[in-house]
Amino acid sequence: MEDAVRRARAGDAEAFEVLYRAHAPRVYAVCLRMSGDAVQARELLQDVFVKAWEKLSAFRGDSAFGSWVHRIAVNTVLMDRRLAARRAEDRLEDAGGDERPLPERAAGDPTQAVDLERAIAALPPMARQVLVLHDIEGFDHAEVGGLLGIAEGTSKAHLFRARRLLRKALER
Repeated sequence: MEDAVRRARAGDAEAFEVLYRAHAPRVYAVCLRMSGDAVQARELLQDVFVKAWEKLSAFRGDSAFGSWVHRIAVNTVLMDRRLAARRAEDRLEDAGGDERPLPERAAGDPTQAVDLERAIAALPPMARQVLVLHDIEGFDHAEVGGLLGIAEGTSKAHLFRARRLLRKALER
C-alpha cells in the first residue's frame, strides 16, 4: 500500500484507484452509518475520495492512509450535515424532538444485523452521529464533542439517548 500511496502522490491515477478499491468499503460504511441514507452515502463516498485526491500532496504519512481517508470521511459527512442543517434553518436540531418512528423488525429476518442497521439509520441525526463516532468508530467523548462542535457532556447525553432508542427498536 505504501508504494500505491507514493505513486498516487506523484499523480498516478491507477495507483489512486488501488487505494480507492482498498478503502472504499470502510469509507462507505462510515458514510452510511452517519448519514443513514444509502444514496447520500454513495455521494459522500465520492466526495471523500475527490477530496483525498485533491489533498494527497498534504498526506505526510504520519498515519496510515486508511486512517487519513477515514478522517476525511468523518469530516465530509459532518460538513454535509452542517450544510443541510443551515439550508433547512436548523429544523434538524436534535433537541426539538426530531424523532422519526423506528422501523419494525423485518418478519422472518434471521439476522439482527439488518435490524440494527435500520435502527441506527432511524435515529435522530445527532444521536446517530454520536453513536457511530463513539460506539462504532471508537472516538472518545472529548473527540466526538470536538468533531460535532458540542460539549463532552452533550455527547454523553446523545449517546445515552441513542442507546435507549436502539434498545426500544430492537425489543420490538
